[in-house]
Amino acid sequence: MTNKRFLEVLTPANSQMIFIDQQPQMAFGVQSIDRQTLKNNVVGLAKAAKVFGVPTTITTVETHSFSGHTYPELLNVFPGNPILERTSMNSWDDQNVRDALAANVAKGHKKIIVSGLWTEVCNTTFALSAMHDAGYEIYMVADASGGTSLEAHNQAMQRMVQAGVVPVTWQQVLLEWQRDWAKRETYDAVMDIVREHSGAYGMGVDYAYTIVHKAPERAQHGNTIGPKPAV
Repeated sequence: MTNKRFLEVLTPANSQMIFIDQQPQMAFGVQSIDRQTLKNNVVGLAKAAKVFGVPTTITTVETHSFSGHTYPELLNVFPGNPILERTSMNSWDDQNVRDALAANVAKGHKKIIVSGLWTEVCNTTFALSAMHDAGYEIYMVADASGGTSLEAHNQAMQRMVQAGVVPVTWQQVLLEWQRDWAKRETYDAVMDIVREHSGAYGMGVDYAYTIVHKAPERAQHGNTIGPKPAV
């Protein structure tokens, strides 16, 4: 029987984000998704969380001895956020992480949206532990996470789904938070994220804005010259 709590649409009021080990050495091992696409999706998701005021936790593992610093593009979205450093592969084993999540849950942000590396280790152990120990609701962003192989990523996602984790994609999260294009206070910022990070969808938005609605182009450039057929 369907658990009714998972029927709730994600909203800024019921959501919080955690980025787990989005660090270069961890990304070097990712083989389940193109790594540049992965970073694009992570940063797009981060910008969405910022636009909607969703509380966001950033945690890292063994930064100086192995993993390196979190992507600067991600940190630039949240310049004031603390970075919770760990030794444990499982973020749930760190008390600072538990405390940060619990503080947000106490304010109603009960749905924890996860983007992390690697899917089969850090994401899976965190999700299972947080559900088992605290009964948290976990939403796993499949295309803003990565595993050491496509098989490893897929099997980890299946294991988590069997345990009750909800699989989502980053753009799905963005659009659930927006929900209604009449919400003008976030509309422009969402369109900026779409144009920057949503590939063909973003290209289509640029086309519709400039060609259909005659909005100015986003880029400044020199004068258009021609055509002048050669003879």
